[in-house]
Amino acid sequence: MKTVILNKDFKLEDGYIEKPYPKNNEVLIQIKASGFNPIDYQMIENELERKLVSSPVLGRELSGIIIGKGSDVSQFEIGDEIFCGSGSMGSNGSYAAYITVPAAIVALKPKNISFEQAAAIPSVGMTALQTFNRMSLKSTDTVLITGATGGVGSFLIKLLLANSYNNIVATVGSEDNRKLLLEMGLKNNQIINYKEDRLVENLIKANDNLSFDIGVDLVGNYMSEVTAEVLKIHGMYIDVTALISKDAKELLFNKGNIIMNISNYTFSMTKNYDYYKNSLTKISNLIEEGIIVPPKYKVIGNLSLETVLQAHQMLKNNLTQGNKLIMSH
Repeated sequence: MKTVILNKDFKLEDGYIEKPYPKNNEVLIQIKASGFNPIDYQMIENELERKLVSSPVLGRELSGIIIGKGSDVSQFEIGDEIFCGSGSMGSNGSYAAYITVPAAIVALKPKNISFEQAAAIPSVGMTALQTFNRMSLKSTDTVLITGATGGVGSFLIKLLLANSYNNIVATVGSEDNRKLLLEMGLKNNQIINYKEDRLVENLIKANDNLSFDIGVDLVGNYMSEVTAEVLKIHGMYIDVTALISKDAKELLFNKGNIIMNISNYTFSMTKNYDYYKNSLTKISNLIEEGIIVPPKYKVIGNLSLETVLQAHQMLKNNLTQGNKLIMSH
């Protein structure tokens, strides 16, 4: 089958590998669309991430049609339209024509959206939903979200607003991104451009001159330090990037802040596959009921090395303009 493959020199290239065959507990999926994530290029360039590579085929979220299943699979039928996040659990990744994954991580695609829209959901949707659930928000809590127009940030804001929670301040880097948040339902005074002078002062001012109860950091590095600075004593720093700086860690420790790490990979380590199916089913229901809408997306191209390299470059240079990048198959 056609695929984009990682060679022994950690370089991507067009390739062909044998079509996978489902084990007893697996389904065989013809991939119709797949999504790109920063982790995809980080697993090529970052030494820490390279250690997690378990397949020469990268890519970790997809939508498609079940065309085969193992003998123990009873909850799906041939022809079912599904979506899932494969992570490292598949026999190959989603940069391919077909994939086999445990049926336990698969959910039926929302009926009212396309394959491309569905492929944009798993990683950002599950990350945002886990973040929302683990925050255990009180009505008085104030929340800062950095990198708010990215996939996770946008989805998280939709979840917060859908649950009538409005004590949000969000950062953006452009006026176009400000408009995206205004369209979602935030007010102008809730949106701060992180490129402007006196960022810390502007964030505190936007929060009625108070420190924040919770900071959701979707950027890391310098923004992890800003987030740590504007958090109240005994507040909560939610780390989604694993890019928290040494200075930020020290400040968070000195202020007695809780650091909450968000990772979907955790559940594959413990083989808690119900997390994936239950999360995606919850998100699917919310979309079918019209409570939230799927992420904005942009189709970059068809399954090819050229498409993958273009998507990775756009992610590295923050050129997505609030869109989830999608590859058609």
